[in-house]
Amino acid sequence: MIHSAAPLYVQIAQQLRNNIQAGVYKVGDRLPPESQLSQQFSVNRNTIRQAISLLKQEGLLRSQRGSGTFVAAPIRYAIGQRVRYNEALKAQGHSAAFTLIRAVEVSADVSVAKKLSIEQGAPVAHVERLGTADDEPISVGSGYFPLARFPDLLSEESISYLVEVGSISRWLRDRYAIDHIRLSTSVSARLVQPRDAKMLELPLNQAILLAESVNADQQGRLIEYGVARLRGDRMEMVFDNVAKASKATHD
Repeated sequence: MIHSAAPLYVQIAQQLRNNIQAGVYKVGDRLPPESQLSQQFSVNRNTIRQAISLLKQEGLLRSQRGSGTFVAAPIRYAIGQRVRYNEALKAQGHSAAFTLIRAVEVSADVSVAKKLSIEQGAPVAHVERLGTADDEPISVGSGYFPLARFPDLLSEESISYLVEVGSISRWLRDRYAIDHIRLSTSVSARLVQPRDAKMLELPLNQAILLAESVNADQQGRLIEYGVARLRGDRMEMVFDNVAKASKATHD
């Protein structure tokens, strides 16, 4: 370890970072247990935990409950292909899950109304969910659905089924016979907002990806405006030009 004025955990994090970049620890490798790292760096376990936490915030490491800490690979999510979010994560060896944050009726603001081609103030359902990969929070997604099209969308039965299946695509398909398509997606970067930072376990100065999408049914009628806030340190958005016109769903 290089000794400097920096705190010990920062020095240890830098040494581990160097080892990852040098290939000592490769993507998918499990780090030695805390006890071994404590002996290696002659520090207590709390200092090791701080160093690991710092590298997790940077997206270099990920923890898997009951298995340990691993060198992380970016989670690739293809835009423009007929790929389901859950399936995309599972295909890369990750476990995927969603937690419902809220499902409420709101009035469409200017942005939502424009995206859905409805009147400002029209009633819409706002469905917000926290997405995790390997038990680590990676996204906060908001979906806005016109209630004129889906009058029972916020019913207890409907929301209970969404929680049960954990998939927007399956929810729409099973309840409304809709196999929706993605009409457009835009991605930008911004600093995480305090509420999202808490849910995504990020510092306030961390940049995130903001993905906005408009989805339609098989007849081209607009059914959802989606806004996803994604951890830029863990997610990699991939645009496939070959599949621009292909159907794409976002569970």
